[in-house]
Amino acid sequence: MTLPEYEYKGLMAQAWDVLRGDTSDWPDRFFFLEVVKEFGQPVLDVGCGTGRLLLDYLQQGIDIDGVDNSPEMLALCRQKAAQLGLAPALFEQYLENLSLPRQYRTILVPSSTLQLVIEPHQVRQAVQRLYEHLLPGGIVAASFMTLWKTGDPLYSEWEKTAVRAVDRAVFRRVSRAWYDPQSECEDTEDLYQLIQGEQVLAEQIHRRAPATRSYTQEQALSLFEQAGFDPVELFSEFSQEPVRPDDTLFCLVGHKASDR
Repeated sequence: MTLPEYEYKGLMAQAWDVLRGDTSDWPDRFFFLEVVKEFGQPVLDVGCGTGRLLLDYLQQGIDIDGVDNSPEMLALCRQKAAQLGLAPALFEQYLENLSLPRQYRTILVPSSTLQLVIEPHQVRQAVQRLYEHLLPGGIVAASFMTLWKTGDPLYSEWEKTAVRAVDRAVFRRVSRAWYDPQSECEDTEDLYQLIQGEQVLAEQIHRRAPATRSYTQEQALSLFEQAGFDPVELFSEFSQEPVRPDDTLFCLVGHKASDR
């Protein structure tokens, strides 16, 4: 099955792992691993992409499945898994329509994946689907970002390049973002290039408007409480410390009661 619309495709998908580089020391890797150790298996990785966390945890013996809406990212994940001698269960679905064959003790939503669901009613539906896919007593752990605060610039731009090891070709990404305080959403434009020597071999522009929804701590808390999660805990960045009022990066852990 191929969903009718998905964002992570073409050069964006091909460049994804190269531009990310070595992710073994990323703090979310350790945070989510501790969550799994505390709350148990089986585990679902939402927005698993090319398998950054999924394949890492599988190699550690964790029972973990993955879901993503990009067939191209999932294909890359399968290729990487095969090279490692792994065969993960991967599902191509939209989060707001999530329908998987089993429930989970722990559901991970890394990389602010929920913020890619823009429409409020679809976000509420997505969180409800996560709730329904939890075993009694299970949890959802999700990372969030507050994209803008009063006084911050409304426009940002950055660039990154990285070399592909297999042929020394260079991937280049130029990213631009515009924030709208009224809608609390961000529009993005990303230029991806594949460069060999002085020649641009391929080039694609990905535009999405809106692309990402911002969340305050209060908004994220309310979203999960309304779906029935109780209690809902907020943590500072990727630590076990309680969230601080000025944190713009925070993690949420929502609990499903064991008697429901």
